[in-house]
Amino acid sequence: MPEPAVAVGEDPRTYARLMSAVYDATMSGHRAPARPRDVIGDSWRRMMSAGVDPDRRARPVVESGGLETLRRASGLMTVLEEISRGLESIVADGANILVVADSQGRVLWRSGSPAVLGNADRLGFIEGAHWAEGEVGTNAIGTALVSNRAVQVFSAEHFLRTHHSWTCAGAPIRDPRTGHVIGVVDVSGPAATVHPTTVALVDAVARLAESHLREQHDRILNRLRTVAAPILARIGAPALAVDPEGWVAAVDSLPLHHRILLPEDIAAGRVWIPALGICDVDVLPGGWLVRLTQDDEAPKLAQVCLDLTGVGGPSLAMTGQFGCWRNDISLRHAEILLILARDPRGRSAPELAADLYGDRTRVVTVRAELSRLRKQFAGLLAAQPYRFAGSIDVTVRYPADMSTLLPSSISPAVRAVRNTESNS
Repeated sequence: MPEPAVAVGEDPRTYARLMSAVYDATMSGHRAPARPRDVIGDSWRRMMSAGVDPDRRARPVVESGGLETLRRASGLMTVLEEISRGLESIVADGANILVVADSQGRVLWRSGSPAVLGNADRLGFIEGAHWAEGEVGTNAIGTALVSNRAVQVFSAEHFLRTHHSWTCAGAPIRDPRTGHVIGVVDVSGPAATVHPTTVALVDAVARLAESHLREQHDRILNRLRTVAAPILARIGAPALAVDPEGWVAAVDSLPLHHRILLPEDIAAGRVWIPALGICDVDVLPGGWLVRLTQDDEAPKLAQVCLDLTGVGGPSLAMTGQFGCWRNDISLRHAEILLILARDPRGRSAPELAADLYGDRTRVVTVRAELSRLRKQFAGLLAAQPYRFAGSIDVTVRYPADMSTLLPSSISPAVRAVRNTESNS
């Protein structure tokens, strides 16, 4: 069977007619006038082997809840701005939409003009929808995930006939630390908007996102290393500092590890770590301090002090088994920690939303803030309800004049503390 006689970029209309004839012949089992590109032909064969009906209307599975959880777990939140900036020239004209999906092909974010978003809605191309090949056939998101490469899918190259009025270009984004694909960036729109350079631009933006992730991780490890180095020097025993995912920032008197496997529910205290054995763990800003345990040592609570005296802004200090550190914190994080310090039983997301904003419905914002706080100080807080971990002994240092407590805060809970303590 001959190759297609023309490339899509040379004459999209001619290519669309040719691919429509190829598609119709292939789906009906007849001899086609040409064969599709290898990446498309391979995908079509996967769909036919799976028994997918090309004439069915796609009804992709949609995550009914937990979209924010998927977004946070994707590892892509920190590169959204980079992706949007790199592709704004394509989306700005209103003809295309920008989509970011996770490693399973689930649509996490999308942006574009209301008209194109409306057309996408009719295909079920919405946030939370599963856009893997098994759900919607050959498409730039699902096929990029399977082929592990940037892919452009134009008109009749889509396996489902209902998608033939669309063109899309997608490229996988890999975690630079592991090489594993963590998501896909995609640009989609009406077939008439096809351009041969789109897939190259999308792929370039995906590579820039990977570079941003690499630089970001290097900065995190460097900050952690700065805090941990003097503590490791004082310990004088085998120990290391790792980020929340176990990547090693600094090590002393141990063989070099790039990463260690941390327990899923790790908290400050005594834990078993597969690569090291029984260890004592302390919280560090941005990670953990891990020290091999001597058999005759008894674990101790970590002493945490939330300093709200107003000198130099709010800060958090910890004195652990092996050393101490101090870290400046934002106003919002100071508000949250103050609320939790005053209620050892803990607070639910709706309760914290009322405490912080006077609105119990703002749980998405609260969970995002708690996610950032728990990532910065891994192991400091527990969840369901949110509270200080059991291995943490917390105290609060207040200003002498309680009316000056976090003076720029408008949180209802902070105002209540000011009023109560000032009048007592």
